[in-house]
Amino acid sequence: MAARSTWKGFLKVSLVNIPVKVYPATESAAALSFNQLHAECQTRIQQKKWCPHCEREVTNAEIVKGYEFEKGRYVVVTEEDFSKVTVESTRVINLVQFTGDGSLDPMYVDKSYYLAPDGAVAAEAFAVMREGMRGKAGIGKVALYGREYLVAVKPQEHGLVMYTLHHDAEIRGIDQVEDLDSVPKSVKPEELKLAKQVVEMYSGELNLKDYRDEYKDELRRIIDAKVAGEEVVATAPVETPTNVVDLMAALRKSLDAVSAGKKPAAKAELKKKVSVKAEPAKKKKAG
Repeated sequence: MAARSTWKGFLKVSLVNIPVKVYPATESAAALSFNQLHAECQTRIQQKKWCPHCEREVTNAEIVKGYEFEKGRYVVVTEEDFSKVTVESTRVINLVQFTGDGSLDPMYVDKSYYLAPDGAVAAEAFAVMREGMRGKAGIGKVALYGREYLVAVKPQEHGLVMYTLHHDAEIRGIDQVEDLDSVPKSVKPEELKLAKQVVEMYSGELNLKDYRDEYKDELRRIIDAKVAGEEVVATAPVETPTNVVDLMAALRKSLDAVSAGKKPAAKAELKKKVSVKAEPAKKKKAG
């Protein structure tokens, strides 16, 4: 199925304005979803909208959006009010600064989107700016889904990718994690040397296509077996890792395992399937 754009507007760099469309770059529907059922009769539970003041259920047509400006006091905001918000970011992604594309801390990235030219006339200008931005990331703002986001725009292959970013105030400082207070500031040189050797053994070119969502795959297999009326038995229970008692011994053992010809666990473990055996459902005894 072809991707559908969710926003139209302009990409602005200085005095250059390029009509663009925004497309989601990720697919949330790939995850398995579940409904809440009544265990007794397996009927889907309804989430009713209830007004405690009128003591009755209300329809969607009776519901409006309200902003609580004081405790228990609201002002109603209509769709007409939303349409009166006329800041530039509702129609324009204005890139006001450029930085090296490697300077973006992944901590700040929220979601990703693709940008494409809106129409053949915009395609040439789009391509020129894409090439002019190689190695750079443009920083700007855009209003999506009822709020304004800080964004970064970078060239990717023959298009542009836009990342919505968290504002700095939304990022919790690592100092707030009290368990890190006990972590030593320095380490023993001999342990560090071995640790680097272990890391180097597992180093290689990254290709995320090598990794699958094995949890979803196995859950899907279990669901399919249950739909077919089969009993599903997991034959390979996951062992709980033990705490590292002797760090040097554990590091040396890791190096020995690789040098002995065993595959590095990084890709091998993630590709290994947990075997699930399907058996016919047990028949109920009569009487």
